[in-house]
Amino acid sequence: MNKIFFLSALLFIPTSTLAAPAESSFSAGADLVATTTAAGNAYTVGSTIIVTAPTLGDLTAVGGSVITAGVVQGDALLIGGSVSTRALLKGDVRVAGGSITIDESVAGDLVAVGYTVNAEGRSGGSVFIAAANASLAGGAAGPVKIYGNNVYLAGVFGDDVNIVAGGIVSFAKDTVINGKLVYEAPEPANIPDTVSVVGGIDYTSSSYLPNIGTSRALALASIGIFLLVRILGALILAGLLAGLFPRLADAVVARVTERRVRTTLLTTLLGFAAITATPVLLLLLALTFVGLGLSILLGIAYALLMVLAFMYAGIMLGVLFVRRFMHRDTTLWHDGVLGMLILSLIALIPIVGWVVVFFITTFAAGTLLILFFHFAFPHDSREVESE
Repeated sequence: MNKIFFLSALLFIPTSTLAAPAESSFSAGADLVATTTAAGNAYTVGSTIIVTAPTLGDLTAVGGSVITAGVVQGDALLIGGSVSTRALLKGDVRVAGGSITIDESVAGDLVAVGYTVNAEGRSGGSVFIAAANASLAGGAAGPVKIYGNNVYLAGVFGDDVNIVAGGIVSFAKDTVINGKLVYEAPEPANIPDTVSVVGGIDYTSSSYLPNIGTSRALALASIGIFLLVRILGALILAGLLAGLFPRLADAVVARVTERRVRTTLLTTLLGFAAITATPVLLLLLALTFVGLGLSILLGIAYALLMVLAFMYAGIMLGVLFVRRFMHRDTTLWHDGVLGMLILSLIALIPIVGWVVVFFITTFAAGTLLILFFHFAFPHDSREVESE
């Protein structure tokens, strides 16, 4: 079980942390087509990503639709609504998405979590798949673990194969398993006579109610899918807010770049006070009949503030990153996507990551409160009249 957890956790570890330092390139855009060979590690973010050129290092791609048609010499981390690989992947591959298709071979280990996983290419290492419908048609050299509903296997397998299925387990003709086949399903699999299992078959009948081990595995897969959907949703919303309201994003960033440290701390304290004290105020108002309606209105405003604070915390990081390293002053929609991706990766760091995210979010909340206050109660006209 620890090994399964370790393999699943690798989905959310940036690939660059597992590779030697190399020349890196970053690209972002709505519809991104990479036609130039990446000399080192490549990082791409966009709604539609198509990589047609080879990548000499690691490849990290996050988008709504991700397609790789160029050879990847290093490891690959691919996250998207739909993911398709159409060229050789020479390193380890970690994929998360709704629909996953792997047409060509994977030289290293394969970890895939999604709704449907269809792997036609052969894996040169171990395989871990968690999906509602899983198909492994190219075989694998290492051990295989599959958790899903319907599972289909074909090809030559060099080691043990372990399957936990809630539906049907099926095999193609002439499938060869040189290790042991251990599977758990409601009904025995229909295994053709031409299928060869060298290590023997161990079948466990299971009802539609999973046992403790299966429940833990399914819960782990569910958590991974939930994190994926949450990150993708946050990326999309941050991109929309940055694209539709770039001046608000610039105003939030201006409080970091143009203010003193003391003002930044005071702004953070204001956001912290609003986040922590408002729920208590809502509870006190809800206890009175007169204040119940006001409590509901303030509760809606509080929920909106929390969402906007988290979104603009990510947008702020993206804009600061672009201004620091790309020297661009204009705010574009993909700056929000980039910043939210950075913030989501920071949040995955145990304890420290959540502290950093909370600090940035409280600062964003305090900044938004100040901006909304100045918008509702402008002082320019009064100052002009006094002069």
